[in-house]
Amino acid sequence: MQLKTLLPLAAAAVLLPSLGFAQEVDTAAPDALEAVAALNTEMVFILNSLLFLVGGFLVFFMAAGFCMLETGLVRSKNATMQATKNVALFSLAAIAYFIVGFNLMYPLGDWVVEGWLGGISPTVLEPVGVALEDVDDIEYASIGSDFIFQLMFCAAVASIVSGAVAERVKLFPFLVFVVVLTGFIYPIQASWSWGEGFLDEMGFSDFAGSSIVHAAGGFAALAGVLIVGARYGKYGKDGKVTVMPGSNLPLATLGMFILWLGWFGFNGGSQLAMGTIADVADVSRIFANTNTAASGGAIAALILSTLLYKKPDLTMVLNGALAGLVSITAEPLTPSLGAATLIGAVGGVIVVLTVPLLDKFKIDDVVGAIPVHGFAGLWGTMAVPLTNSDASFGTQFIGMVVICGFMFVASLVVWLILKAVLGVRVSDEDQVTGLDKTEMGMEAYPEFSSN
Repeated sequence: MQLKTLLPLAAAAVLLPSLGFAQEVDTAAPDALEAVAALNTEMVFILNSLLFLVGGFLVFFMAAGFCMLETGLVRSKNATMQATKNVALFSLAAIAYFIVGFNLMYPLGDWVVEGWLGGISPTVLEPVGVALEDVDDIEYASIGSDFIFQLMFCAAVASIVSGAVAERVKLFPFLVFVVVLTGFIYPIQASWSWGEGFLDEMGFSDFAGSSIVHAAGGFAALAGVLIVGARYGKYGKDGKVTVMPGSNLPLATLGMFILWLGWFGFNGGSQLAMGTIADVADVSRIFANTNTAASGGAIAALILSTLLYKKPDLTMVLNGALAGLVSITAEPLTPSLGAATLIGAVGGVIVVLTVPLLDKFKIDDVVGAIPVHGFAGLWGTMAVPLTNSDASFGTQFIGMVVICGFMFVASLVVWLILKAVLGVRVSDEDQVTGLDKTEMGMEAYPEFSSN
């Protein structure tokens, strides 16, 4: 029965008894009540699917945010390369996740190794014009909406890696890594929690992915940075660090705000339901907490960078806001607004303190992806029990170690294979000239001299 047919029946079931037509309604009560029940069920499916679709296109816009942030934080001679990587990595992630990643991540009953490894098969959507009685899980959402939503998380992991290894990695070896990361590595570990695997059974809690997405991407990036090595000239033999400022800080700021916007879909959509008053109220609560955590991270980074360097550092403020967002992602529902602000503020402090720490170990992370996503992601994961009594610090720690350890080791192996077979690093001469000319053959800013 179609929705336009159900609506009058539902209205009749509600209004006629109050108007004194109880006898007439009783005669048709079974049909009317059945119609109302079908309407309620169908509306839950529609609203849940709508939440996934709206959340999905908000998180998709984060791809633009990552691209603008990274392009603004690299030097002008590498901007075209960075933009190309972001377009290509998203496209490859979409294909790899469709062919193998989605069903590997959500095996449900089709585990190859129960709780650890799902089945490998391509994603299949509902048929065109699917009827109510033919939907597999009518109380959840459409396969297409779920696929689109989860794909965006998968692509975000690859974007995190892209920024960290910028300005010295070869294009095509990097893209091969993206295929393996988005098709296999990320979906396998995500299935352990979100696919009802062994971490989920343990009680590990990561609402929208502080560890599952962000720390996972951060530690995959760490593996890449260690194998690719630092940019030519970044670290002197005397231990001196050469500052290599980004080419376009307003563009990077735009990227940060786009990411901030997309995070409402990232966290809000992870409620995974919008069919009840409680669900919608929870989504609004998640939006508010997400926003205030970002604000807390930005202000904390602004204050701390000013105290440490005597002047505020815009790049720290940008990354402080992002770290606040990463920190609240593991549990954006249960904190109060005040608690969410403090959780985000700690993330901002973490970034300001750990960005220079990486330089001490000669770990060259161009955009600060490892501190923002990796370290703040660890903090966000461990902060969950502070506001969610159902989570425990022990279980959170175990889940965090398992996820980050697997992502680091698996990514390290892939990077080592790529280094041996294809080579992953461009020459020092090419780095001096710039990857736009040597790898791409076109410049982002041809009217200006490359710096």
